[in-house]
Amino acid sequence: MSGTTIGASFFVVMLVLLAMRVPIAISMFLTGVAGYVTMAGWGPLLSYLKTVAYGRFSVYDLSVVPLFLLMGSFASRGGLSKALFSAAGSLIGHWRGGLAMAAVGACAGFGAICGSSLATAATMGQVALPELRRLNYSPALATATLAAGGTLGILIPPSIVLVIYAILAEQNIAKLFTAAFVPGIIAALGYMLAIGIYVRLYPGSGPAGERRTWAERLRALIDVWPVLLIFLLVIGGIYGGVFTPTEAAAVGTLGTGLIAVTKGMRLAGLMDCLYATAEATAMIFLILLGADVLNVFLALSQMPAELATWVQGSGLPPLLVLLAIILIYVFLGCVMDSLSMILLTIPIFFPIIMGLDYWGLNPTDKAIWFGILALMVVEIGLITPPVGMNVYIINSLARDVPMSVTFRGIVPFLISDALRVLLLVFFPALSLFLVRWMG
Repeated sequence: MSGTTIGASFFVVMLVLLAMRVPIAISMFLTGVAGYVTMAGWGPLLSYLKTVAYGRFSVYDLSVVPLFLLMGSFASRGGLSKALFSAAGSLIGHWRGGLAMAAVGACAGFGAICGSSLATAATMGQVALPELRRLNYSPALATATLAAGGTLGILIPPSIVLVIYAILAEQNIAKLFTAAFVPGIIAALGYMLAIGIYVRLYPGSGPAGERRTWAERLRALIDVWPVLLIFLLVIGGIYGGVFTPTEAAAVGTLGTGLIAVTKGMRLAGLMDCLYATAEATAMIFLILLGADVLNVFLALSQMPAELATWVQGSGLPPLLVLLAIILIYVFLGCVMDSLSMILLTIPIFFPIIMGLDYWGLNPTDKAIWFGILALMVVEIGLITPPVGMNVYIINSLARDVPMSVTFRGIVPFLISDALRVLLLVFFPALSLFLVRWMG
């Protein structure tokens, strides 16, 4: 068999392992090992394995992953999520559906200091769900809002998934963070619009809350100053050239840690944050290791390069190819998490996209645009059935709400996501104009 046939065959084997619920890291690692042995034998494989772990985990840029995770844990301990929700609720909570919109805004704000969708959904779910229930929001709208709002955690920079993409595609992390900013804001506004339309179609689903006085609003806004400070330190420091992304993550972690201490975090809380960060980091790094072994096998088989060459010579319209990739992402989102999708698909899809012409973009702009587009589509997978990780997290907090009810409530948000993806496909400048403007 040719290398391409072997590569495609073992890729199918890996999908079968995933269907059998073998963890994604183990599936990729076993497939990569078996394929490498088939192509080159045990000797070259063992020679590669003795250096791959150190070669991957010694990458300096990867240190931002545990730092951003720890920053999110400290932010939760410091009560920043509650302050964000209270501030947003004081401003728009008196609107019909306003408290749900406030939850979306709070998710966006928390995502700016967290970088993880799962952490954002879990944290904001604990804070906002009791209030939504107190005001008699429909279970479908309440749970769906928090599940969808949680996806903003990886779209609003800083984003852990975007860091991984930058490393895989060899792109500048700061530029990708800049490019994600406007699409992230559009996503939050789109979700708020979806809520506004939903509560007008179903008037009893999102009743208005009480109107706050301007003095109460001012006090609530003052309480979010730590969030603004951390955001300015991290994102402002990166964009201003004061910090590298890794240095900014360290500064942000220190800042949120100090805030958490002033809010009552003690040694036990610190240890809980460290343990949670270590567990999440270990999971991510194990997936990275499995992806490296799989990707070196795929490179050896020449399957990605051959596939890219075939697509370029097929005469298919570039937009049709992009649409197919988007649909594959949506399908994969039904069975795996966002990080696994990026690690599994970028080595295959990235060469294809880079070999086609999209709106006359240069290679760097094209790589940044596709990264943001992939991130947005991957984010949709967090709320699509049957796996929708964010839906499962919110369901664990609202066990009396059937998951089918939450998935029905997700539909307006999925429509908003689809419109946003189309907008970015046809108007790449939405993700690129800030990058160009900032040089």
